[in-house]
Amino acid sequence: MKMTQGVGVDVAVEAVGVSSTFDVCQGIVAAGGRIANVGVHGTPVQLNLDKLWSHNITLTTGLVDTSSTSTLLKTIASQKLQPSQLITYHIPFQQMLQAYKTFGNTMQEKAMKVIISNDA
Repeated sequence: MKMTQGVGVDVAVEAVGVSSTFDVCQGIVAAGGRIANVGVHGTPVQLNLDKLWSHNITLTTGLVDTSSTSTLLKTIASQKLQPSQLITYHIPFQQMLQAYKTFGNTMQEKAMKVIISNDA
């Protein structure tokens, strides 16, 4: 909030799927702002509806789909986005079960994004 002089952000994106990051989103969104929740939550989270409602916050949820993949790839190609900063694990396809375990234990493993490669 300090960076916005206490106003908050127009859009807060929760993409991790843990309650602490959802709490952060609720705490930093500005009046009239939006929270986009695309993280996969395995446990319930606290929804501070009393604050969000009175500040006219829009909350959207949903799984990430492929409709925006071409835009994402163009953004990466133009180097406006550096995905390597988000990748915490590279796991070969042969260890797919380990990849699922790693991503399933996001907090313990500190996993943001897991890359599965087909290195034959």
